[in-house]
Amino acid sequence: MDFNTQPTPAAGLAAVAADALLVVVVGNAMPSSLDKPLATLLSDAVAQGDFEFKANRCLYMHRPAGLQATRLAWVCAPNDSAKAFKSALAAGLAAVKALGVSTLAVARAGAETLTDTHAEALAAAVADAVYVYRHTKPSAPAAPKLSKAILVGGKKESASLARGLVRGAAIAAGVDLARECANRPANHATPSFLASEARRLGKQYGMKVEVLDRRQIEKLGMGSFLAVSQGSAEPPRFIVMRYDGAAKHKAPIVLVGKGITFDTGGISLKPAAEMDEMKFDMGGAASVLGTLRALGELRPKVNVVGLIPACENMPGGRAVKPGDVVRSLSGQTIEILNTDAEGRLILCDALTYAERFKPAAVVDIATLTGACVVALGHHHTGLFAADESLAADLLAASRHALDPAWRLPLDEEYDEALKSHFADMANVGPRPGGAITAAMFLKRFTAKYPWAHLDVAGTAWKSGAAKGATGRPVPLLTHFVLARAAA
Repeated sequence: MDFNTQPTPAAGLAAVAADALLVVVVGNAMPSSLDKPLATLLSDAVAQGDFEFKANRCLYMHRPAGLQATRLAWVCAPNDSAKAFKSALAAGLAAVKALGVSTLAVARAGAETLTDTHAEALAAAVADAVYVYRHTKPSAPAAPKLSKAILVGGKKESASLARGLVRGAAIAAGVDLARECANRPANHATPSFLASEARRLGKQYGMKVEVLDRRQIEKLGMGSFLAVSQGSAEPPRFIVMRYDGAAKHKAPIVLVGKGITFDTGGISLKPAAEMDEMKFDMGGAASVLGTLRALGELRPKVNVVGLIPACENMPGGRAVKPGDVVRSLSGQTIEILNTDAEGRLILCDALTYAERFKPAAVVDIATLTGACVVALGHHHTGLFAADESLAADLLAASRHALDPAWRLPLDEEYDEALKSHFADMANVGPRPGGAITAAMFLKRFTAKYPWAHLDVAGTAWKSGAAKGATGRPVPLLTHFVLARAAA
């Protein structure tokens, strides 16, 4: 996808040459800034009842009189925020993407200056509209012809808009990668596949990549990680990626992604209904790969390490059992009361491994708990942080990226639920506050650095008619890293 910006022609939007012109009308009244051909078309549509100034209301016109563009679409945004702009674009793109449009021009009417955030929102909306999964579906519909999007704005804003489009295109590429990895079925997206994707990114962007096999993982002493993997015929992989954009002495940011490529629940077997969606349980790992791809495109001056513990959680004669006690890389022992609480068992060893990088901050990303979905639904990612500054940075990044997160507590009282008679801790507590006790479990392995946890169980994929991976929280993570680089 090619993204560009151009100033509004002197003759107005009617002179914009494109296969289609999409005009986002901001507010609840006729905009005064429209040139005469467009003003006439819009006022007539309103008078006829074909268009209303309501959020995401859309109207398509073919070969409109007085315009160079072959097609014209109107869509309403209730305000001039980037969030409303992105939502309106999604509605407008739905009306034109299936047509023979290869070049789309986008403009606003009824609002002041466009910003780089609006430009980034355009790239995200277009990339989402044209994404089609086809790796295991040869019969998938043809991809939309749309290959170029032009943001029409003022001359003064052109440099800012260009920066926003570059950033948005890089993040969109990362989101696409994360979606593609998570959408593939588990017999394709294995731990070895994730390792090969990491190596491919390393080669493409000059990153250092190391992949540890079972013997090397055993030698390290990652007993908790290995316990989860021991029921599967698929070999585990521990993936270490390094993006070195700053001086060697600069402490890196470490991103840790849960890479359960399929989760049956193990001996604590899940119900059959919707178990197919457990191929998405490596959404955290996919988001780390996607974020590193975005950073590879943008080249910020910062050091980032990506850690991905990858394996399957399967039942079988060698599978870990409820009541088993394992020793983690930290030396702490864990009583596994529920084998379906496996994500924290692989993450805890990766969090201990992160200590060797003497990190400036560590953020783990995981489709960790159904309890987080109950608490926050599918809009906000759950954020847990033991460091106030890190929490503030991640929340700010979520707002700037239009990738919302909501902070949940880590009060010490919740830690009582993890007490065990037979080990240093249990891997689960009672059902109430399950997302919090899961985060409290991880917190026990993070005393040596600033740490945060993102529970993306409700946001990394969609169920139902729109079933598929979302690529979240790649935008949030990329903005977080870019802000740290700028600081």
